[in-house]
Amino acid sequence: MILAVHALIYSDDVDATRTFLRDVLGFPFVGDTGIDDGSETGWLIFGTGPSEMGVHPTRSEWEGKVWESPRHVELSFMCDDLASTRAELEAKGAVFDGENVDQGWGVVAVMQVPGADPINLYEPRHPVAYKLHAD
Repeated sequence: MILAVHALIYSDDVDATRTFLRDVLGFPFVGDTGIDDGSETGWLIFGTGPSEMGVHPTRSEWEGKVWESPRHVELSFMCDDLASTRAELEAKGAVFDGENVDQGWGVVAVMQVPGADPINLYEPRHPVAYKLHAD
């Protein structure tokens, strides 16, 4: 039985990325003491809370527009109030690219992750599946 999704972030600066996830985003973590990767932070595995996964087409038409995207995997962090979550994270040092953008299906902001690629932070306006496994 599948128990969870395990997402990976590959980083050029694992200490900066792990510190950001731990101290700025506040994700709980466990340390894997069996692995010594030479970092200051040690090998941390973060709990990200409930999750969900969608599958998007690489080509679709909606409201008379054609949408195309190369095949890829994408990671986003969800929140229930983007404006307040963004302000809270910015107060802790998070940096965002541009303004929040209303995409119709949700409001999105692009957050820089030290040592890694940017990650979307978004407030969904669609039914959410992550609550299906809530205790």
